[in-house]
Amino acid sequence: MIEPPHPFSPSRSRWRRQRDRLATGLIALGGIVVVLAVLAIGVFLVVEVLPALLGGQLDTQRVFASLTPMAWGTLKAALWAMLFSVPLALGAAIHSSMFMSQRLRSRMKPTLELMEALPGVVVGFIAGLVMAPWVERHLAGTLTLLLLLPLGVLLAGGVWRRLSPAWRRWFSLSRAGLWLVPWLALLVMAAFALSPWLERLLVDGDLRVWLDREMGIDYASRNAMIVGVAMGFAVIPSIYALAEDALSGVPGGLGEGAHALGATRWQTLWKVVLPAAAPGIFAAVMIGAGRAVGETMIVLMASGNTALMSLSPFEGMRSMAAGIVVELPEAVPGSEAYVMLMLAALLLFLFTFLVNTLAEVVRSRLRRRYRWLGVAP
Repeated sequence: MIEPPHPFSPSRSRWRRQRDRLATGLIALGGIVVVLAVLAIGVFLVVEVLPALLGGQLDTQRVFASLTPMAWGTLKAALWAMLFSVPLALGAAIHSSMFMSQRLRSRMKPTLELMEALPGVVVGFIAGLVMAPWVERHLAGTLTLLLLLPLGVLLAGGVWRRLSPAWRRWFSLSRAGLWLVPWLALLVMAAFALSPWLERLLVDGDLRVWLDREMGIDYASRNAMIVGVAMGFAVIPSIYALAEDALSGVPGGLGEGAHALGATRWQTLWKVVLPAAAPGIFAAVMIGAGRAVGETMIVLMASGNTALMSLSPFEGMRSMAAGIVVELPEAVPGSEAYVMLMLAALLLFLFTFLVNTLAEVVRSRLRRRYRWLGVAP
């Protein structure tokens, strides 16, 4: 009787080892190429800018006058975007990882992560041509909604705590994302129904005129508030995905032990789960901030591209990335305007590099601090 050949013959094992080595080499080569490409970009910018700075080609006062508003606009756009995106993204990550049922989570998480594939130019187009004019026409209703939504959510939580156990089973926290939708829709309708009455009562019937007369704020149709909402919408998926993975990676035994010692669900979240997942959450927020700082099309299409230095959410701004996109096609290589744009690109590159480096350093320290928990988010 002839025995069948062994499935793991020496030749097949040798071919498998060679294939693994080839794959490992290609992956290492790809990583090296990426690092060299990033370094090459930095070297190119330094070579373009440094001779002009050392040779006195650039006027220092003009450099500060030109770049300061763009640097301010970059930070302002990122600030408002993070103020909008971080609470929503972290709240969604906490809810889906700790309270949502596994069946609903398996459907909701991929849907939210798919939002990251939406191009920034599409988000900027919708924000600049659809959302900005609509908010301008319904400014009082929008501000009323921004005030009413957090209060309405807190009210819903307070009412839920006072429900009987039978009703809590019907309105469980694992399905809160479903039964809260009608309540949020009711809040939206209430905000826009109450806004005309509040506008007549508080600001003499015209909020824009009152802002200009009483506070000296000239409302611009495309402003920081529009940019914050639009860019925050684009940043939410990346922050959510990374934070949710970090929270899901915390061993369940830590939370169960806290519950066994008498801790409430809220205490377990704040005292056990969040500290254990802190490195991953911090990395998620920093990655979102890095994307917000480098975003171009959303800021360009939704901000009005005006070089203003103001913290007001009702006025526009101009970011470094948007300024480079607008002015670089018309700049002659070697001219003062060209060198100025290269300097702006170098500052943007260094700022992003330093933010990511700081994030990695803090993340490493947090991982070492919480290593005794047995997790590495």
